[in-house]
Amino acid sequence: MAVIHHTTLTPSKIELLAEWLPGRPWYRGGPGTPALEKSGGFRLDDPEGEVGIEIMVATDTASPERTAYLVPLSYRGAPLEGAEHALVGTMEHGVLGKRWAYDGLCDPVLVTELLLLIEGKAQAMAQSITDTPDHEVTRAHTGDALLLEGFTPAPADDPEGTRVPTPNDTVLHVHRVLAPTTANPPLPAEGALGHVATGWPGPDGDRLRAVLMTLRSA
Repeated sequence: MAVIHHTTLTPSKIELLAEWLPGRPWYRGGPGTPALEKSGGFRLDDPEGEVGIEIMVATDTASPERTAYLVPLSYRGAPLEGAEHALVGTMEHGVLGKRWAYDGLCDPVLVTELLLLIEGKAQAMAQSITDTPDHEVTRAHTGDALLLEGFTPAPADDPEGTRVPTPNDTVLHVHRVLAPTTANPPLPAEGALGHVATGWPGPDGDRLRAVLMTLRSA
C-alpha cells in the first residue's frame, strides 16, 4: 500500500514537467514554458513498496483550448539503472528525501502495474488519499493473460503519443494528448484488446473524460 505524504516537494512535480514537456514529440504547445496545472489522475501500488507510481493528467492552460496531457510518473529513492534518458528530474521530498522522477513508461515496475490494471489484477488508487480505491477509473481486457515475467518496456514516442511493445504480440498505445468524450464511461475504438479510462475536472466545473491508453494487437 502506497502512503501519501502531504508534505513539501522542491521543485514541485509541475515545475519539473514544465521544463520536460516541451521536449516531447507529442507536445502541442508553442515556444516558452507551458502554464501547467495538475488536473487529476490516479496511483498504482508497487507490491514491493519501493516505487511510487502516479498516472497524472496535467493541463496546459496557456491557450483557451487547454491541452490535457497524460504523464505516467515513477518516483524512486535511487537512480533507475539504464534510464538516464527517461529522467524527468530530481526533487527533495519533505519526508522521503531525494527522489528521482522518471517518465514512467520506461520504468518496468510502472508499466507492469499498468498492464495488470488493464487485466483487472491491480486496483487504481486515489491520487491524494492513502489506501482509497479510485472507482472512476475503468478498464477492460479480452484475450489471453499477458506474460509479464521478466518484461522490460521499450517505449517509442512519436507526434501521436507513446507506443510500448507488450507481451503476447500486443502494443500499449498511450494517448499523451487526451481527447475528451461525452461517453461515460469512455470506450476505445473498435478492435481494442484492452483500455484504461477516467475523468478529471474541467474548467467550468464539468467533468472531462477520456480513454488514457489502449492495448492493441501488434
